[in-house]
Amino acid sequence: MSRIVLMSDPKIAAIPVVDCGEPLLDVRAKEPFPLDARRRDDSGAYAHLREGVLNRLVAAGELLPDGIRLLFVEGYRPPSLQRLYFDRYAAGLRAEHPEWDAARLRDAASRYVSPPEIAPHSAGAAVDLTLVDADGRELDMGTPVNANPEESDGACYSAADGISGTARAHRRLLSGALTAAGLVNYPTEWWHWSYGDRYWALATGAGHALYGPRELEG
Repeated sequence: MSRIVLMSDPKIAAIPVVDCGEPLLDVRAKEPFPLDARRRDDSGAYAHLREGVLNRLVAAGELLPDGIRLLFVEGYRPPSLQRLYFDRYAAGLRAEHPEWDAARLRDAASRYVSPPEIAPHSAGAAVDLTLVDADGRELDMGTPVNANPEESDGACYSAADGISGTARAHRRLLSGALTAAGLVNYPTEWWHWSYGDRYWALATGAGHALYGPRELEG
């Protein structure tokens, strides 16, 4: 497995953001694919994405074989919620590894939750998703969505060894459609894909990110 650049890497934070001003759109307005309820919140924030991300996600769905659909789990995440997730996960790691210094703790936490100041979800640029069959049953992807590295023994990594051939084929199917539509994967989470954020800019060689963190209006 090639070296993975983590969200905590200084080169990610160094990428400038020139926000194009695209709105956050509610995916539920058209429901181009089924939405899962596991991250649903009272405000409906989870169901929002920047317009360019949503358009590419729709295009990716059209590239899948008949009978296979994307299942949308979570899109936009308010900055305050991102901070809560990061701090809570980091606290758990700190309790397990009191010998780790702050830098190592931040790197370890960023395998699973992005540091709040550069989080793609808080820019409306990232989406967590998986695949379902025609009856709405989730396909075998090797781990559940949002399995962390500790509980999955690293199987959450997109290129992980030790998963079944079926799960690997399903990951390739998901990756093929989303990559063709212009999204990029965060390699420690097979379900996390983004467009227009700093990580996307690094992966594609773009000079700047198109979307920065923002609050959901209305």
